Amino acid sequence: MRQEAAFYTRRVARWWKVDLVTHRIDGRIRVRTGQSATKPPPIPNGDKALLLHNTFMQKTLVPFAAALVIAGSALAGQAGRPAGRSGVSAVNSFYDLKTTTLVGNKPADLATYRGRVTLVVNVASYCGYTPQYKGLEALHREFSGKGFAVLGFPSNDFGEQEPDSAEQIAQFCKLTYDVTFPMFAKVETTGPNQSPIYRYLGTSGHLPAWNFAKYLIGKDGKVIAFYPSDVTPESRELRNAINQALTR
Repeated sequence: MRQEAAFYTRRVARWWKVDLVTHRIDGRIRVRTGQSATKPPPIPNGDKALLLHNTFMQKTLVPFAAALVIAGSALAGQAGRPAGRSGVSAVNSFYDLKTTTLVGNKPADLATYRGRVTLVVNVASYCGYTPQYKGLEALHREFSGKGFAVLGFPSNDFGEQEPDSAEQIAQFCKLTYDVTFPMFAKVETTGPNQSPIYRYLGTSGHLPAWNFAKYLIGKDGKVIAFYPSDVTPESRELRNAINQALTR
């Protein structure tokens, strides 16, 4: 009788688009979606007790189980989906982010720069703006003792002007411009594989249109200003903004 009831329960459940697995796993009955039939199966043998059991299953328990499946699927989808846009809503500051170093690919926590002013630049080795490395290094050396740092993020997004390996980039920067400011792993500033770094920076309303775009970040990790590629490190506008940010 029990085996027959369980068999019929599964048949009715499939008609209601759920499949009740009757064995227990970890003390819980597992429910999963199944196939549907075009009509309910006939009641076998005209058994009244079985008919009552099946009627209860069909009208009460199975619809409830189906509702649980739908609700569980929705919750699972929400749990598996990153908050906001790939987690950006959970980031309140640039200094909440983590990345990796250019050389060695070691973990780099940007919280290290909390309380300091930083200038974030997407750099490239074969760009018409590449000579800005010299001015960026000069800014870094001039203001680093006052709580300032230039942060370089190589990118091959524009004109494929940064195709080199991490080691080649580091060697070029050191030998050509004696770069000492921190350099991080190559990133994508736009597109489907956009780095979380630039997802956050993009919340300012600005994204790079070319290499050597600049974001001035305050001591609290908020974007103070954006400067396009043609604003040089020597520009009075940028230098004044750095000085003001350092006094806040």
